[in-house]
Amino acid sequence: APSGVRNFQEMILGFTSDIAKNNIGESFYRPWVPFVTTIFLFIFVSNWSGAIVPWKLLELPAGELAAPTNNINTTVALSLLTSVAYFGGGLFHKGLGYFARYVKPTPILLPINILEDFTKPLSLSFRLFGNVLADELTVAVLT
Repeated sequence: APSGVRNFQEMILGFTSDIAKNNIGESFYRPWVPFVTTIFLFIFVSNWSGAIVPWKLLELPAGELAAPTNNINTTVALSLLTSVAYFGGGLFHKGLGYFARYVKPTPILLPINILEDFTKPLSLSFRLFGNVLADELTVAVLT
């Protein structure tokens, strides 16, 4: 039986594999496990680095330290990367038939479906940024 670091690695991999399997599907999830695991670990470590360490208390002559996800540019990059992977995976598996989802169940929904694909990355990035910023401000006020 694994112990120590290996046990932690297997726990994380099992957790992210389950996330990928439940969201992508039993037959397609395996190639996505490294991507999902990487994004999960980056966000997890970034968020906890801002929650545990009160970076705002460290003053530097040129700026300040903060969690990586406390920067809107990082969260936008993560959401755009995920969106590109989402579209790439859809095009890879379904070809141009992937775009048929925009007119289902009725073509009247085409503008709304297109708008959804542009607003989803924006919404995800603002939600992550806002949550991390609020957490860091709370930690800074309480310390």
